[in-house]
Amino acid sequence: MCRWLAYSGTPLLLEGILYRPAHSLIDQSLHSRMGVETTNGDGFGIGWYAQDTDLGAPAVVRDVGPAWNNRNLREIAKTVRSPLFFAHIRASTGTAVQQTNCHPFRHGRWLWMHNGAIADFHLLRRELCLAVEPGLFADIEGSTDSEVMFYLALTLGLEEDPPGAVARMAGLVERTGRAHGVDHPLQMTIALTDGVSIWAFRYSTERRSRSLFYSSRVDSLRALHPDLTFLRDISDETRLVVSEPLGDLPGAWHEVPEHTYGVVRPGADDLRPFVPV
Repeated sequence: MCRWLAYSGTPLLLEGILYRPAHSLIDQSLHSRMGVETTNGDGFGIGWYAQDTDLGAPAVVRDVGPAWNNRNLREIAKTVRSPLFFAHIRASTGTAVQQTNCHPFRHGRWLWMHNGAIADFHLLRRELCLAVEPGLFADIEGSTDSEVMFYLALTLGLEEDPPGAVARMAGLVERTGRAHGVDHPLQMTIALTDGVSIWAFRYSTERRSRSLFYSSRVDSLRALHPDLTFLRDISDETRLVVSEPLGDLPGAWHEVPEHTYGVVRPGADDLRPFVPV
């Protein structure tokens, strides 16, 4: 399927996260260890919020080629510095390899990216699309289940209540799937952000969700690894959420439990149960 990462914290050049770790997202585009596919070469995307500006719409760059040899991505990553960014590498589950199907998806100040699938989406697509609020429907550009899920969440109250909207979206997908005879309609790890907080969800109908991890608190890592100088340069608020760990540093990564969502935000982060409604 896909691999993704979400970063929040001390403003960094994107290349420091995308390219430099031993098992970086770029390495995962060729050598994923935990994904359904080893290779994720059906496009990529990055979205970021400009440093020291108000929270307008984030910038988004997407392309259909593989991330591992894209010169434009390398140039952007060397020059763009951001306190919050998303990155995604795609392995198509059946929809076309085209720019409008690459993640992250953007609406206003929001970014959304997804790993997983709606099972038998071709059977459910019309009914789910008709559930999208008419004023939002015209903004859907591509043909993926992921983008439809985003616009369903927007329809169901994402602006006011992100966890509740995602729970309502998941519930609608499952009810629709079962009405069409689909036993396990939904598989998802989702990241979404408004530029301040990041919400990350791990859920599947069959309770066999795709992998998802979050990084340890920086102060805990400093205590474990006082010799690592790069830990002195990032704030205690810095956090990563990733489809699979970017390296093997002991104590650095924790698996997000099944049927759980987490919130990364200024102050205390949180993990809570996720239940579709």
